[in-house]
Amino acid sequence: MTQAVGAELGRGGRLPRSARRKQLLAAAQEVFVANGYHAAAMDDIAERAGVSKPVLYQHFPGKRELYLALLDTQAEALAEAVVAALAGTDDNEQRIHAVLSAYFAFVDRDDHDGAFRLIFESDLVNDPEVRQKVESVTRKTMAAVANTVAGDTGLGRAEAELLATALTGAAQVAARWWLASGRPLTQDDAVHLLESLMWRGISNFPRHV
Repeated sequence: MTQAVGAELGRGGRLPRSARRKQLLAAAQEVFVANGYHAAAMDDIAERAGVSKPVLYQHFPGKRELYLALLDTQAEALAEAVVAALAGTDDNEQRIHAVLSAYFAFVDRDDHDGAFRLIFESDLVNDPEVRQKVESVTRKTMAAVANTVAGDTGLGRAEAELLATALTGAAQVAARWWLASGRPLTQDDAVHLLESLMWRGISNFPRHV
């Protein structure tokens, strides 16, 4: 047994690979959110996770790979939340409420504080792969809303995607403003206010029979 592995067993015990990966991603998220990508160090992440640095490198060959894996995890979580919100009801007003709630909940999760910054406020946005991943989740959430808009209104794809882009863009920008402003009203009140605004617009499009 190597010294590194022995130290790892002494510090944190042996975990299944999937559980260890989850633990490392959680520690990395705390460090990246607090410091940004460029100021974060693998030493800090290993220390936060309570593992040796060689153990960290067994799972992720470098800081960039770790960041990309974390970005994938959070992007998928947001996309799944929006898709689930749309699938949960056939009532379009409730769909707007659910999508807005999904964005607000994502930016204000107590157990993943600041995770949204990895997607919407990354200091690595000029990296082509990071930009591609961010654009991918934006397209995925937009497409999910556009599918619903097109199916319900009979609008063409371009029109549906334009409306969906406006709806999802407003949701994430408003949610981030609300959090950055210190939650000046309750999350429920914020969602209902935006829901009222959006519903007045989207309800003008008759449902397609």
